[in-house]
Amino acid sequence: MTRFFKQRLTRFATSETGSMVVPFALWAPVFIGLILSSIELGTVTIRQTALERAMDDTVREVRLGRLSDHAAIKQSICDGAAVLPGCEAHLHLEMLPLSMTAWNAPAQKADCVDVSENVTPNRNFRNGEANEMMLLRACYKYQPITPAGTLSSSLAKDADGYTALVVTSAYVNEPS
Repeated sequence: MTRFFKQRLTRFATSETGSMVVPFALWAPVFIGLILSSIELGTVTIRQTALERAMDDTVREVRLGRLSDHAAIKQSICDGAAVLPGCEAHLHLEMLPLSMTAWNAPAQKADCVDVSENVTPNRNFRNGEANEMMLLRACYKYQPITPAGTLSSSLAKDADGYTALVVTSAYVNEPS
């Protein structure tokens, strides 16, 4: 009887079947984390690029006098950045005049949508006058694809898990 157990134990100890399970179990989470971070980084890059491009196109239209009110500017940005899900609800704009003679730097922190409220009021949106320097800043809030991913865990988030993409553009109003 002991010989039987000894033979089985020796065969088990010298067998190499299943020897890759342990390295796979150790390395699989690392590679899955890399894959998820790559997907998240690609998504953030595409969204940021689309928002910047839409902002540039919209600012050109504003400078030429084709767009002037908040709703039209917001719609133009959202139309130009079709890859932003829920753009109308999660995009917040602020337009501020900048005085070149008595310089006061605008606030560093962008005015973003508060997703916990139904409506976020426009606190800083004022169309400028002819030859006035203006700052247009857009803040788009979104939820990361992988909340537990390595890249998205390092992004700044609000209490509801949203993170922000901020795009800024400055221009001078053309004289009429």
